[in-house]
Amino acid sequence: MQRRAINLFFLIAAAGLVLATKEGFFDQYILTVFMFMGINIIFATSLNLVNGYMGEFSCGHAGFMCVGAYVGSLLSVAFFSSSKLFGDPLFPPELAPVLFPLVLLLASLAAAMFGLIVALPSFHTRDDYLAIITIAANYIIISIVENIDAIGGPRGFSGMKRVINSMTDVADLPWMLIWVLLGAFVCITFLYRLMTSTYGKGISAVCQNEVAAEIMGVNTNKVKIIAFMVSSGLAGLSGALYAHVYGYVNAQAFNILKSTEGLVMVYLGGMGSLSGVVLAAIAFTLMVESLRFIIPAVNDLLHAGGLLPAAFELSQIWKWVIIPLILILLMQFRPEGLLGNKELTHVFPRLKRWVSFK
Repeated sequence: MQRRAINLFFLIAAAGLVLATKEGFFDQYILTVFMFMGINIIFATSLNLVNGYMGEFSCGHAGFMCVGAYVGSLLSVAFFSSSKLFGDPLFPPELAPVLFPLVLLLASLAAAMFGLIVALPSFHTRDDYLAIITIAANYIIISIVENIDAIGGPRGFSGMKRVINSMTDVADLPWMLIWVLLGAFVCITFLYRLMTSTYGKGISAVCQNEVAAEIMGVNTNKVKIIAFMVSSGLAGLSGALYAHVYGYVNAQAFNILKSTEGLVMVYLGGMGSLSGVVLAAIAFTLMVESLRFIIPAVNDLLHAGGLLPAAFELSQIWKWVIIPLILILLMQFRPEGLLGNKELTHVFPRLKRWVSFK
């Protein structure tokens, strides 16, 4: 009953948000912020599976997001839109609302396969070597994409807006908001069920003591590889949604800075806390969006007072001063994050009446 209650609450809230958007209560900017909240939730919770629940350290997770973004974009355009690269679409554009989940699934599977390629050599090592390998993989993926001229190379790839317009022609709905909400719901539900299952207990055992887990019969290498594949696949899902929200994708959007954003969200919420990371992703999105208004205002004040040269723009640098600074402060003063490895139900016990995180 608890799970049904929280699922029903989410569905009602999502339906209300979609209806409010359709009726024009939110402008395009607010709608975009909502969608990026959902995308950040998917990306952060996927990274939390590796860095939080499993206790490993992945620093290049945005590379798998890049794979999902490009594979999802290419499939979407090939399936539902005419293009110079693919010619006529494989399916009628009217089928886009029905078959788009297939695009997201295939993008996630492609990212999971790249995750497998990275995981196989990575988990034969110990300690912090996974961090180094994932950073290298992040750069390798970006370099590969930028050197494939057929998909735009360093110029990027576009055409996904036509697919979204095809969905809107079928039914006048905020389709990308719907897909992002469904993606976030599926991601959170899947990770919750995974970590409360027997297999999830094996992942937690690897985090606590890998040697003891092996003695107790846990196939630690298999557990780590599968968990990393799941994490990579969910990151790919967030990348596919990201590309379609923008309608354009460029490999440099998924560089080490994007991976750093994921790390900040995970460590801000608390490693091993699903609800904590969800809240951190929402707070992080709001913080980043607020900087769009705060930093230019401060910049104008300093220019007016003659404290900065006219050509110097704070807005171009302060985002990547503030975000790493948050990570440094967290590591110094609150390394366990806001909730640590606890869930909201541990902090607010009355919430257990509605949902339980074990």
